[in-house]
Amino acid sequence: MTIQSLNSPAQRRGIILGRMLKRAMPVISLGTIGINDDFQKNQGETVKYRRVLPKGATATQPNRFFQDLTLVDRGQAYVASHLASEGVTPTAETVSVQDISATVVQYAVLYGYTDKMFDLGEDDFPAEMVKLTGERKGLVMEMALFGVLKACTNRFYGGTGTSRATVNGTISLTGLRKIAKSLNANHATTISRMLKRGKAGMYGTAPVGRCYPVWVSTDLMPDLRELPGFIPVESYGAGDSFAVDNEVGKCEEFRFIASPELIAIQNSGSDVTGAVPALQALSGSVYGDVYQVIVGSEDAWGHIGVNKDSMTVVSMKPSDTDKNDPLGQRGYVGCKFYYHAVILNNLQMAVYEVNTRALTD
Repeated sequence: MTIQSLNSPAQRRGIILGRMLKRAMPVISLGTIGINDDFQKNQGETVKYRRVLPKGATATQPNRFFQDLTLVDRGQAYVASHLASEGVTPTAETVSVQDISATVVQYAVLYGYTDKMFDLGEDDFPAEMVKLTGERKGLVMEMALFGVLKACTNRFYGGTGTSRATVNGTISLTGLRKIAKSLNANHATTISRMLKRGKAGMYGTAPVGRCYPVWVSTDLMPDLRELPGFIPVESYGAGDSFAVDNEVGKCEEFRFIASPELIAIQNSGSDVTGAVPALQALSGSVYGDVYQVIVGSEDAWGHIGVNKDSMTVVSMKPSDTDKNDPLGQRGYVGCKFYYHAVILNNLQMAVYEVNTRALTD
């Protein structure tokens, strides 16, 4: 195990100590909607969600009362299936359910340092380790949720693409409207409240105008500003609903939340040589970078961690001696925590895979 020592990094002896500089902070945004519960201890490691299916729905199409049938008036067929005959008891039916399971996973962050660093070092690294631990914990949970959501089966592609390897366009109004059509057909519910950071880092729910929230990489912001009818957040009127953290604008029923953590899959799209407008590719490659845009609705996914007491950052100073460290030569900062994320309704969310403009002169 590598732990922080007095001279690693080198101390700043005989040098005027400049202030500790700010560092990059992870943006946590995907967890602002969805079913978000504390999973209690001693209840096992598997979480099982259950949905009762309405008549006409199936496990593969759980949100539709009318399945695909050609040359049939499906609405009237549904009505006809409920016709009663005089004096005849209708046939009793059973209820069908759809179960969705997820397994809670344990994660850990741990920093270590020596007693000499603690006693003689000019910089308060233990305090910085406490902050870093909390930040890393948040980023791990965000990336775990992002990884789950990217596996959504309701997928759309930029340009004329029909797969990731053929993506050859940016986010477009037509593409967004196709997604809205799909979500509406699957009875997706728009969002009216989202988590919002308040004073002292506390979170609470805040109202937003009814919308489908869309999470995008900050790399896509130039493309958003090219959308017809796009309204940047700074132009929201006084009567408009409050913006949430990291919101950058809206277009029709979509509100866009940008994060630099929603990184591209580099070198995975189509050949973008000669594309108009020019599309972004990893330096030295002709194959475009593909960004996975997440479109959500109410209760489309869930995420759960063991109650917050188990996520407390632990700080052990070198003076906390025991038989494993009888002289108090090592200190530690870290935490362990449980988390899981799961898609609860693939057809009430979407993944929109797109490229972005190469910003060339």
